[in-house]
Amino acid sequence: MPDVEVEIVFAVPEKQLLQILIVESGATVADVIALSGVQKTFPDYRLDTMAVGIWGYEVDRDRAVKAGDRIEIYRPLKLDPREARRRLALSGRTMGNAEPG
Repeated sequence: MPDVEVEIVFAVPEKQLLQILIVESGATVADVIALSGVQKTFPDYRLDTMAVGIWGYEVDRDRAVKAGDRIEIYRPLKLDPREARRRLALSGRTMGNAEPG
């Protein structure tokens, strides 16, 4: 089976990783994460507990990757977006506008 080219991405406010890898056909999302060495680049983060996805859609780590897939590791949200909007509304502000009303 031919090898496939995939990307893996992970970002935190102070640092980002975008890496292109050539992996064996049949490799899984978990395989790509392990091969990328992303955990060594971000040792302070528990990547094994974070959700993963391909092109914005959450997937299981045992999903086989295809050529052109972009594997994304998602950090947990600090605040639910609905709760953030509710808090802004209570203070008279809106998303994207730091000034009241």
